[in-house]
Amino acid sequence: MAKQASRNHRRSNESPVFTGVMIGLIVGAILAVGVALWITGNNPFESAAPASRPAPSPAAPATPETAPSFDFYKVLPSDTPTEMPTATAPAAPVTRYYLQAGAFQNPADADNLKAQLALLGIEAVIQTTEVADKGVFHRVRVGPLLAMDEVNRTRTLLTQNNIPATLVKEVPTP
Repeated sequence: MAKQASRNHRRSNESPVFTGVMIGLIVGAILAVGVALWITGNNPFESAAPASRPAPSPAAPATPETAPSFDFYKVLPSDTPTEMPTATAPAAPVTRYYLQAGAFQNPADADNLKAQLALLGIEAVIQTTEVADKGVFHRVRVGPLLAMDEVNRTRTLLTQNNIPATLVKEVPTP
């Protein structure tokens, strides 16, 4: 006689682990959607009918506000000729003052002096230039200073800290 197939016998390609994972994913996705809707306050099961609005009162007629009207020819300036504004004289060039604290052939020396000035609260600039028959020099300059009061205050601060400074005057050409 032929053997009767048992009901407990499973197919060879079906695994109980795979089935459990699939069920877990589906239940997790449904729970995630439910929690997201609950947190945001959206209810997809609410009626989509618009809320009833109160009827407008008969005392206030519903008239739209009128927009302002513009007349093209009234907005533009008149056609009468106007006087041209008088040309102002060009301003006199402003004289700039610099205090040169040093000039060095070694760039490291210029950086050291700039660092000393920075510790004093003075902003300095290093300018590199070629001097005829002498080579490359690195100048440490403070400025530009526009008023002699600033020049004098800065110069006294430098002399108090044993840093000699030379006044350099620059007059821009028009």
